[in-house]
Amino acid sequence: MLLYSHFLAAQGQVSTDSRQPQPDTLFFALNGPSFRGAAFAPQALAKGARHAVVDDEALAATDPTRYTYAPDPLLALQQLARHHRQQFNIPVLAVTGSNGKTTTKELLTAVLAKRFRVLATIGNLNNHIGVPLTLLRLRTGEHELAVVEMGANHRGEIAAYCEWAEPTHGLITNIGKAHLEGFGGAEGIALGKGELFDYLTRTGGTAFVNTLDYKVVERAVHVPQRLSYPQPGDTYPATLLAADPAVALRLADGTEVAAQLTGDYNFLNLAAAAAVGQHFGVPTTNIAAALAAYNPQNNRSQLVRTARGNELVLDAYNANPSSMAAALRSFAQRPATSGNQDKVVILGDMFELGSESQREHAELGHLLADLPIGLVVLIGEEMRNAHATNINTHYFPTKAEAAEWLRQHTPQGQQVLVKGSRGMALETLVELL
Repeated sequence: MLLYSHFLAAQGQVSTDSRQPQPDTLFFALNGPSFRGAAFAPQALAKGARHAVVDDEALAATDPTRYTYAPDPLLALQQLARHHRQQFNIPVLAVTGSNGKTTTKELLTAVLAKRFRVLATIGNLNNHIGVPLTLLRLRTGEHELAVVEMGANHRGEIAAYCEWAEPTHGLITNIGKAHLEGFGGAEGIALGKGELFDYLTRTGGTAFVNTLDYKVVERAVHVPQRLSYPQPGDTYPATLLAADPAVALRLADGTEVAAQLTGDYNFLNLAAAAAVGQHFGVPTTNIAAALAAYNPQNNRSQLVRTARGNELVLDAYNANPSSMAAALRSFAQRPATSGNQDKVVILGDMFELGSESQREHAELGHLLADLPIGLVVLIGEEMRNAHATNINTHYFPTKAEAAEWLRQHTPQGQQVLVKGSRGMALETLVELL
């Protein structure tokens, strides 16, 4: 394809943001909800881009050596990524799931890097733009294995990503209540996440199956090659030894791992990474070393000690009913230092729940009422539905109001869980704690 020759001439350097420096890149003029990318293509070329892909036929005709016309530049980007991936005969592991996929991706990337030169998704660039950009970073002679994270909020997305990435292996961390609105309910989520295993069924790939999640097991039943974890009798069993203040686990050969992640829900993320590493022949001692060295710095299950003597579980990157319940139950089980009053939870709205939002937030309120937590701070319009009168709860419609209250009632020497959806950005409250 002609576009691939421009990609090779740019030495694989691709850009979609004209505001950034463009040294010798292939620029894709993607459209946004309020702008047309082609309007910024001349700016990208002026900043050093080698070539630009635009949906403006008249602009492209002004200089065919600098422009390529594509009716849909995003589709062109995706098709280019698929073509580029097809040049590589290497294992490609796709990772998806309702919760824990980014943490799991980072853990197993650390494990696999002990033996292979690994390409992995950067951060959470796991959508219809991020997946192709990840694939286009593959380099001949530089990468022996790829780990591609796939996020989705409606059915059909994972199936499309698989067509571009052509994964040989797949892992679904779990199937829970995330993006209920886009998927159209719990069954839609199972079908959507299961599109990864559907692809592996058609292509004869290999699935890593979390047997503690019956929905994952159900979706994997037709995959020809299934590798299971973490229960006794599974392909790669593991044992949870401790969950707080950090997770400790034992692998099948007796090797013990002391991780830097907190909460029993992270046991499955660690066990998944260990299973993948064992399958790909990474020595167990190296697996243990990689898991122990992983230190989260991205607001995901991050342990933070503050100047006021508080110990925070900062899990503010995202939230949905499944991850919220798991985090709260795990936090409530942490050993108390001075009775229940040393447990504080600061929770923000859970987004993308659609018509289920009121009910799911109300269910959260019922859960809070049953847990040994001394103080609950709820923030956001939807969290109004989680207010339970039989516990010490303070509700604030906005984060600004909550911040003002926290300035006047700052916890001292307590354990604090901070969790909410990404749009709430609750990590900005840490300076007050």
